[in-house]
Amino acid sequence: MKNLVYVSVWMVLLTCFNAKGQNQNAIQLDTIYANDYTNVALFFPEPIRQGIVGSSDYVFSFNRDTAQHLGLLQAKPGKPSNLLVISTSGSVFTFIVMYKESLDTFTYFIQNQERIGFETPNDNDPIPGSEELETSSEPAPFPFDRYAEYLLKRNQKISGLKTRNQGIILSVENIVFHKDALYFVLELENRSGLDYDFNYLNLSTQTRLKGKRKSVQKLLKEPLYTHGVPDKIKAGELRRFVYVVPKFSLSRDRRLIVDLSEAHGERELQLKINPRFINYPN
Repeated sequence: MKNLVYVSVWMVLLTCFNAKGQNQNAIQLDTIYANDYTNVALFFPEPIRQGIVGSSDYVFSFNRDTAQHLGLLQAKPGKPSNLLVISTSGSVFTFIVMYKESLDTFTYFIQNQERIGFETPNDNDPIPGSEELETSSEPAPFPFDRYAEYLLKRNQKISGLKTRNQGIILSVENIVFHKDALYFVLELENRSGLDYDFNYLNLSTQTRLKGKRKSVQKLLKEPLYTHGVPDKIKAGELRRFVYVVPKFSLSRDRRLIVDLSEAHGERELQLKINPRFINYPN
C-alpha cells in the first residue's frame, strides 16, 4: 500500500512538472507542520476531491461523502514527507509536511495562486505547452471492498470486545492488518423489540492526560473505506460490516474508543479497546 501511495503521489507530481514545461520556479512547496495531538486545519479555495500523503506517519482526513473545503492533518514523529491535494475542479496543490512537537500555526488558508497546476491539460485555465504533453493516469486504489468481503466470510473472532445497551449489542469481531490499513470487522445485534436506526459509528483514540487536573482528549480516526454499513437493524436482526482505517499504534496511556449513535433515539453504545488489540492485530 505504501509503495502504491508513493507511486500515485510522484506520478501526479511529475505530470504537474511536465505541464509547467519543467519550469521549477513555478513549483513552490510550502512546509506545513503537524503533530499527533493537535488537528491542523487546511482550508482550500475549492472542495477537496482527493488527498494523498507520502508516508504513513502522516494522516490527512477530509469528508469523502460530501466534498468540503476543510482538511485535517496529523503527524507522528518521523521523516519529512509530502501532501498532495486535488480539488473537485482538478486544481493540484502540494506541500512538504513535517512533524513538530510544538506548533505555532494551527490553521492554514490556502489561496488559488498556491496551486501548482491542474490534474489534466483540459481544465478551464490551461497551462502553456500542456497540449504537447501526455498525462499519466494514477494506479487504481487498493480494492478494500474485496478484502473486506473476504474478512466477513472468515470465521475468525476476537473474544471479549463487546458492549450492550437496552438490547443492542455491539461487538468487534476481528481486527486485521493488511497493506498499511487496519480492518475492523464489527457486528451489531438487535435483541430489543424496536428497530435500531443507525446514525454513525466513530473510531477514535483517547489519551489520558496526567496531572492534578486530569483530562481526556479524543482524536477521530477517519475511515478510508466502509463496507456493508446498515441504515437500520430490525428487531431480532444481526448485521456485520467493516471499517477500514490507516494503520496506527497506541501507547499504554491511550486506547481506542468505538462510539455508536442511534438516529432519533438514545440507545448509544461505547466500547473501549485495549492497545494490545491494535498493536498486535491478526
